Amino acid sequence: MASGLESIDLLTLVLVIVAGFCAGWVDAVVGGGGLIQLPALLALPGMTPVHALATNKMGSVFGTTTSAATYARRVRPDFRTAIPMALVALAGAFGGAALASALPARVFKPIILAAIVAVAIFTIVKPQLGQYTELRLKGPRHFAAACGLGGAIGFYDGLIGPGTGSFLVIALVSGMGYAFLEASAKAKIVNMATNIGALLLFAPNGALLWGLGLVLGAANMCGGYVGARMAVSRGNRFIRWVFLAVVAALAVKLGFDVWNENFA
Repeated sequence: MASGLESIDLLTLVLVIVAGFCAGWVDAVVGGGGLIQLPALLALPGMTPVHALATNKMGSVFGTTTSAATYARRVRPDFRTAIPMALVALAGAFGGAALASALPARVFKPIILAAIVAVAIFTIVKPQLGQYTELRLKGPRHFAAACGLGGAIGFYDGLIGPGTGSFLVIALVSGMGYAFLEASAKAKIVNMATNIGALLLFAPNGALLWGLGLVLGAANMCGGYVGARMAVSRGNRFIRWVFLAVVAALAVKLGFDVWNENFA
């Protein structure tokens, strides 16, 4: 299974490519593309969880890099905030991955589920949230808060993973006061760093399926490019509705996991 393509028939490969494109589109707008891409990989014959996780990250790197470049050209986000936040997030992702075996994800999932439901409700009852950038902090406190959020969400990505891009948007909009479009632009830069951090851990261990990952990456790039351009052209209102849809899907996914791990 060196490339991951040997046992996949043409129809299945097409479905994986479609999933990769859709994941890239969702990731580019609000994050959360792994909710589409990872289950598609796990459904492939002979696919192990570690191979699926590694290959998912490889595909996502292509998509997030493409969408980050598109946002950078069209939105011109403040790199003085985005780059330090991304570097701290990369370190956080390493830390989360290192602790993943010692601290099981099921310990954190109920807390994360409660938090994401609370944020979804808050976003619904505050329709003006994220329509305009009104920063809550200035100067060194702003950069410290950005780095703190980057480290925490990077740690989450290394430890658990699903919905990292969405959590970045949540934090930047509700926690720091960015508009959805600006938040999405910054989130792509940070999410690109966390994906690279994960790849740096997976690649030396032989977990990557390079052939499948490259195919998935190409699909992600196309989806990321289309999604970023659509988000920029349609603006904050469009991103808000996609955000709520993805957050709802993430809440259902985490709720299902919590139920299975504790009550099933």
